[in-house]
Amino acid sequence: MDLQTYLEPTLFAIDDQLQTLMIQGIRVYSETNNFPDLDDVDMAIIGVPESRNACNNAKCEQAPDIIREHFYTLHQGEFKHKIADLGNLKIGQTPKDTYVALADIVGRLIDANILPIVIGGSQDLTIATYNAFAHRKQIINLFALDNRFDLGDPEHEISSNSYLSQIIVSQPNYLFTYSNAGFQTYLVDRHAVQLMKNLNFDAYRLGIIRQNIQEIEPVVRNADVMSVDISAIRKSDAPGNPNAVATGLFGEEASQIMRYAGMSEKMRAMGIYEYNPSLDIDGQTAQLIGIMLWCFVEGFYQRKNEYPYKDKDKLTKFIVTVEDHDQEIVFYKSKTTDRWWMEIPGHEDKTKFQAHYMLPCSYADYEQAMQNELPDRWVAALARFV
Repeated sequence: MDLQTYLEPTLFAIDDQLQTLMIQGIRVYSETNNFPDLDDVDMAIIGVPESRNACNNAKCEQAPDIIREHFYTLHQGEFKHKIADLGNLKIGQTPKDTYVALADIVGRLIDANILPIVIGGSQDLTIATYNAFAHRKQIINLFALDNRFDLGDPEHEISSNSYLSQIIVSQPNYLFTYSNAGFQTYLVDRHAVQLMKNLNFDAYRLGIIRQNIQEIEPVVRNADVMSVDISAIRKSDAPGNPNAVATGLFGEEASQIMRYAGMSEKMRAMGIYEYNPSLDIDGQTAQLIGIMLWCFVEGFYQRKNEYPYKDKDKLTKFIVTVEDHDQEIVFYKSKTTDRWWMEIPGHEDKTKFQAHYMLPCSYADYEQAMQNELPDRWVAALARFV
């Protein structure tokens, strides 16, 4: 099936005469432009106006074209971007039909080494992106920027606040790990926090990010798929979401995390969800989302192609013996960017887990090992192979 069969042109109109705007490097499927040629394209944008399984956020299906207007009118950076905008997905008869169509589109894009950027719509669309990898039997790490975990009840119908539980219980399962950044303890059931620990998933409270945002970079660098719920950002910065609260990430922090995500050679798909234009104030949230997308694109074009299992000549190797635990840990430091990784031993099938046994970490992890302490990140990762 031709991809165009699933899609329809965007409806927004934009003046593309100014040569310095982002729109100049984007091939847009619109009422005046044909479906774009995907040759030599790095990223592809898909708008998905689906909100039937949204929780307390009706009308978030109106988001895609409004986000486009704010993203495309930003000025270009110091990069030459090659992006295709495939228009908006034709919504299926049921939400599950939408998931199937979106999974097919995302899957064919990743097969072509094109990074899909999904603009929702509600966050349950993350299931479609996961399914695209699962259908190819590819094990993935999922990273969510969210003020909650969205576990819900796996026995209930899929919704934007239960999509994660649906992924966790799916069989066969291709989720290696899930990481959350930005959750707020008073918004999350304490049993859910314990479940995250029992599953050896990573969860970073808002306060941890606030103390040192750089410690989130290795977590983002370890992800294959990123799912952004705009409610992770404080309501004063992003009022266009009914589930946002007075506390949350600042817009600058969210933009920095998006830049980290773009820079990661491992990141293969990204989606941003839950923006509700009917609640926005003067387009403030849409403007922020446009800036976040710009930061992701900037990060993408700053990639250094230094992922460890590709070329270890670009890395300096350090071996640390943690004497109190009789354990040897192998670290690698990039000669180009000073980023760190560590090896995770203890599994047999390195082909299956090739993208996971080299774990991104920070200099703080190396320092912890040098003090004869097993890094928390290393311990949690090792448990996933057991």
